[in-house]
Amino acid sequence: MKKILAVTACPTGIAHTYMAAESLEKAAKEKGVPFKVETRGGVGIENELTTQDIQEAHAIIIAAATDVDEGRFQGKTVIKVSLAEAIKDAPTAIDRALQAEASTGYVAQVEQSKQERSAGRSGFYKHLMTGVSNMIPLVVAGGLIIALSFIFGITAFEEEGTLAAALMDIGGGAAFALMVPILAGFIAFSIADKPGLAPGLVGGMLASQNGSGFLGGIIAGFIAGYAAKFIKDQVKLPRSFEGLKPVLIIPLGATLFTGLLMVYVIGEPVAWIMEGLGDWLAGLNTGNAIALGLILGAMMAFDMGGPVNKAAYTFAVGLIGSNIYEPMAAVMAAGMTPPLGLWLATLLSPKKFSTEEREAGKAAGVLGISFITEGAIPFAAADPFRVIPSLMVGSATAGGLAMLFNTALQAPHGGIFVLFIPNAVTNVFLYALAIAIGMTVTAVMIVLLKKGVAAKPEQTIQEKHDIAG
Repeated sequence: MKKILAVTACPTGIAHTYMAAESLEKAAKEKGVPFKVETRGGVGIENELTTQDIQEAHAIIIAAATDVDEGRFQGKTVIKVSLAEAIKDAPTAIDRALQAEASTGYVAQVEQSKQERSAGRSGFYKHLMTGVSNMIPLVVAGGLIIALSFIFGITAFEEEGTLAAALMDIGGGAAFALMVPILAGFIAFSIADKPGLAPGLVGGMLASQNGSGFLGGIIAGFIAGYAAKFIKDQVKLPRSFEGLKPVLIIPLGATLFTGLLMVYVIGEPVAWIMEGLGDWLAGLNTGNAIALGLILGAMMAFDMGGPVNKAAYTFAVGLIGSNIYEPMAAVMAAGMTPPLGLWLATLLSPKKFSTEEREAGKAAGVLGISFITEGAIPFAAADPFRVIPSLMVGSATAGGLAMLFNTALQAPHGGIFVLFIPNAVTNVFLYALAIAIGMTVTAVMIVLLKKGVAAKPEQTIQEKHDIAG
């Protein structure tokens, strides 16, 4: 029996959210279809869909007029309907979901692995990654727009009224200025839902203003989130006054608490730490820079999207806000290398891979150039003791070379495509060389370590010919 999921949400989160959910639930029950609906109303998320729910689902119906975090549904068939359709014609929406074809294939498998990792996150790590993921679009947009301003000359933006100055205002004055507040705001949002957003944003803005940077923003986000959650859970009011909590009591109390701590207790010490970190990175000699690149590179390949990988990535992204771009180049090169190396290995020694693995290698190559390290997960899961060490050595090589070549990257995502944006990467040819060498090291190690695939009795003559060829 096909299982159908749904998400309903409206801007105000009061009536239509629950009317749509009730209508879809009733229609599914009448058709005898296993069904679960997540509502995103004024009080936050209720009946939240789990990773297991999403894995088991045939399709997901989204009836929403606001954001519902569709990223977690990648690899699954999604049916979008308006709230009005869900309320008035729910049976049709259920039928569309039942008739839809289920997503399959290697890319879907990779996306499922990403969803499992995401859902497995809890506590500190989950909240931090929520903030980082919402900050990344600002870093990407800001970094690339700043790079475009440099087309007119490195100091051209200093002349007021010019296009270069306008680009710098957009990228540096606006996008980068919002990075830390968004980081802090969505960490707090992850902890306390909507009530945490305002105090988190304010705490992040104070971190930007007092020089404590992304580290201060992380601290502010957690303080704001837990302060808002404490007030939300512990402060009890008569039912007639409960409406004041989300619009007055929580924002006022949590924002005041967070702000005072950031101004009088946290801001200055963390600013000293950030300044010291910046001075240390700026003063790295060649040997230490290579060592840092090797470490960051190995971390990127160790768990391919897991906590260690994300720790290296978050470190590099945070430094972009302090105008330190070299670690980001090392991290992205190292993150592209694992799936690219696997793709190359399937070309160099096809007889060591099954027909399915050789086909998956093509998809892994596409994911690799897109900086989706998780493209290597299915291979690593099938043969971890040979594949993972190979990936780590190749990625460490790419990261170390990127630092040796003094490459710098102003965008935290985009993969190979950022190479075609003027000034986004310094020493672009050497950067591409670092990726190519790391990819080759990965592929050679996998070919040397991996055992050949035993021919299956059911293999066709053509398949055997393909493997031998």
